[in-house]
Amino acid sequence: MTALIVCHFVLAACARPLVRWLGTRAFLVLALPPAATTCWAFTQWNTAASGGSAGWSWTWMPAYDVTVGLRLDALAELMVLLAAGVGTLVLVHCASYFTDATPRLAGFAGNLLAFAGAMLALVLADDLITLYVFWELTTVFSYLLIGYDSEQRHSRRSALQALTVTTLGGLAMLVGFLIIGHVAGTYRISAILAHPPATSAAVSAAVVLILCGALSKSAVWPFSLWLPNAMAAPTPVSAYLHAAAMVKAGVYLVARLAPAFSDVPVWRPVVITLGAATMLLGGWRALRLNDLKIVLAYGTVSQLGFLTLLAGVGNRDAALAAAVMILGHALFKAPLFLVTGIVDHAAGTRDLRRLSGVGRALPHVCAVGVLAAASMAALPPLLGFAAKEAAFDALLYGDTVDRWALGIAVAGSMLTVAYTVRFVWGAFLRKPGVADTPVHRVGWSFLAAPALLAVCGLVLGPGVGWTDRLLSTYANVFPPVAHPYHLALWHGWGTALFLSVLATAGGAVLFAARDRITRLSRRIAWPTADGVFGQLLLGLERLSLQVTGFVQRGSLSVYLATTLLVMLAGQLAVLVADRPWHGAGPPRLWDVPLQGAVAALTCVAALLSLTVRRRMKAVVLAGLTGYGTALLFVVQGAPDLALTQFCVETVSMIVFVLVLRRMPVHFQESVSSWRRAVRIPVALAAAATLSVVVWVAAAARTAAPAGAAMVEETADHGLKDVVATILVDLRAWDTMGESAVLAAAAIGVTSLIYLHRRAEGPAAPPESRGHTAWSVTTGPLTGLPQGDEGAPERSWLAAGATLAPEHRSIVFEVVARLLFHPILVLSVYLLFCAENMPGGGFVAGLVAGVALITRYLAGGRFELAEAAPLQPGLFTGLGLFLSTGVALLGLTHGAVLHAWTYHGHLPLIGDYHFGTPVLFDCGVYLLVLGVVLDIVRALGAKVDRQIERAAAEQAGGRTPGPATGAEGAAP
Repeated sequence: MTALIVCHFVLAACARPLVRWLGTRAFLVLALPPAATTCWAFTQWNTAASGGSAGWSWTWMPAYDVTVGLRLDALAELMVLLAAGVGTLVLVHCASYFTDATPRLAGFAGNLLAFAGAMLALVLADDLITLYVFWELTTVFSYLLIGYDSEQRHSRRSALQALTVTTLGGLAMLVGFLIIGHVAGTYRISAILAHPPATSAAVSAAVVLILCGALSKSAVWPFSLWLPNAMAAPTPVSAYLHAAAMVKAGVYLVARLAPAFSDVPVWRPVVITLGAATMLLGGWRALRLNDLKIVLAYGTVSQLGFLTLLAGVGNRDAALAAAVMILGHALFKAPLFLVTGIVDHAAGTRDLRRLSGVGRALPHVCAVGVLAAASMAALPPLLGFAAKEAAFDALLYGDTVDRWALGIAVAGSMLTVAYTVRFVWGAFLRKPGVADTPVHRVGWSFLAAPALLAVCGLVLGPGVGWTDRLLSTYANVFPPVAHPYHLALWHGWGTALFLSVLATAGGAVLFAARDRITRLSRRIAWPTADGVFGQLLLGLERLSLQVTGFVQRGSLSVYLATTLLVMLAGQLAVLVADRPWHGAGPPRLWDVPLQGAVAALTCVAALLSLTVRRRMKAVVLAGLTGYGTALLFVVQGAPDLALTQFCVETVSMIVFVLVLRRMPVHFQESVSSWRRAVRIPVALAAAATLSVVVWVAAAARTAAPAGAAMVEETADHGLKDVVATILVDLRAWDTMGESAVLAAAAIGVTSLIYLHRRAEGPAAPPESRGHTAWSVTTGPLTGLPQGDEGAPERSWLAAGATLAPEHRSIVFEVVARLLFHPILVLSVYLLFCAENMPGGGFVAGLVAGVALITRYLAGGRFELAEAAPLQPGLFTGLGLFLSTGVALLGLTHGAVLHAWTYHGHLPLIGDYHFGTPVLFDCGVYLLVLGVVLDIVRALGAKVDRQIERAAAEQAGGRTPGPATGAEGAAP
């Protein structure tokens, strides 16, 4: 079963080339995974019907007992057949529904197949966390499918609405899952069903949260607003997602958890009340709408309410009725949606007021539609009739609440019959005063999928007993009853049959009085859920604007002070309430006096930075605090940390200097004396509080330090550098995540600076600055003035001549020329010696970045382009790809270090080994180098061009822009 799920996603990823090569015939290829899944599910029928199961599991998070568990039992068998079988037919139908000229067809095809794979995994999941992951995947793919026609505002709004409602419900459900898993001691669904946790306040709260997710997914009131708007999606999407798959997920979850939690006091009131209300409201709404697809949508809402009610009642016969009703609903609602799409395709409209005589023009389409509609109206001998009788019988012999639910179910069935007849009348029959609608013929391939589904509903009516063994296996997990119900088309004359006849007759009467009912419903119509949702969003937007205007004042100092004050208040409250310093002992100020001296000098530099008015002095003093921290690491005996800190401070100060070229020399913020008097105490109090918290946290240790185990683990592998081993092996996933954050931050910073594509534009007059280009090409060096090849002076840098004479420093150029390659060699040494010496990919990347920065400072942006002709994004992306790939490889071995190691011998070097930790570190090296290069190009070269433009404008006599206030020009 795992291979089948993976095949869905793999083939979905290949949808784009398939559609490009095969056009709409690609849907036939994409239908192969769900078709194979359907065949596999049929082979498992006897196993599931006998009470057995097929399972697969892989431990995902052992410490939290979270596994990727899949399990096929009776209920999962039913849902797999629906999700895969209907999915296969819908994909085949898409080959006729769409044309090769349809825009964005490849993305649609891939999303539809990926949704089928996510739905398949959802119904097979035997772990709550796994179920939630695929639950949200179905939400994401449904968002993409509903918003397929993204150029239409209605489609975008409908997709966003569906995403918002179902995602909020899903988040609430996740909290409920976590509570249930904690209380039950496991997240395995089969284990929870076998031994449900005792009823408590926590379990009740978890049940309510889980029901929020289930009801929002199945569009049960008050979450039903998103489903009618989701009809903006193409009709095949509605036939699959909103009839057989996605909306069934919530009903499936209710049916799955009902055996364990139906006895929780809050379960039945919530499920039965909301399900009954949804059935009535959806059916009533469907009576006065004119779009065939919207009529079916509200009919679906009504039917989902009925399904939720049956699945949540919590007894054996109701569960059996719910299971057969799930099957019947898919087999009549999916073909009705497809038939609606065919009618729209052939007639060009879905408005039942404009359609007339379509049944005569398209008799085969009419036959399929009438057959499916008869099943929806629960007419014999179709499957819908057998399912409705099972539902009436289950509610008839229940308790008082069940009998009330029975009355609502009969009333809702009357509405179902009424809007079903109205659908058939509006879609196919002739109407007085309306001319016959011109239509074009429909091919058999177009009609095959809905016809097959409708015929299945016809065959399974008399043959419903064939499904009894499978569906009863699911129903038998509930407490046994004295006289269990068994599925059959005919149970003789009885109350259930009388109620079915009553519902049919009542529906016919409602249809006959449709005009009066339409006028009455419009007269008493209350605000729609969609309108309420829109008003809530508008109010939320206005509130957010007001809050943002009040909080976001544009002052960095205010933001920082607010953050520090909140942190200060929270920490002080905890310290005062818990008094954790008792028993901690007096703090040890230092191990050696040198630490105290370095710390004192660092504090002096920090305090002096508060008093200066020049920006450059503040940067230097702030840098000194960083270097002081690095010295503390040196004295403490942490060379790895010290080396990293030194490199980070060096690069940070250079970046500061690059930015300061475009800023005034002095701080221009006018700060009153009382504000300055407040800022300093707040900063000092925050620092003191953090110091106390760190001391208390270190002194309050109760467990043994983890460092000893890490040292031992490192020594077992013959390594010496514990820090590097932690970063690239023991906690490689943390390093990978931090690297990704670093890359994202760099991309964000440079994106704010580059408001257009990273292409070199005219920077200065050619006669003074040369040309502008980033990359190196064959021939002369890019950016160099031509015609000076015969100059007698020695050029120490490749692009040194591009700088104006007043900005050149021969000494600096010589130093840069001499140091560039040794620094690069040092970076490579630091990269490969990290296992036994201080170093690593991060610090090595910073050192390599310093080498490139040296070239830039000495020769300007053209020199940087010659030194690093490749785009920074290439380094960043390649590094992230390499580190992520190695980290994923390590999943199969438990750690990156154990994944792969090669031992070899080189003549001059001797024995060596090269393993996946080194590859991981190489990825970090490339990523950090790309980030540094990206920032230098953005904050250095970009600023250079701005300065040159400003100088050119000033030389040309134009009024200089804001850039003329710079303190200097390019180095």
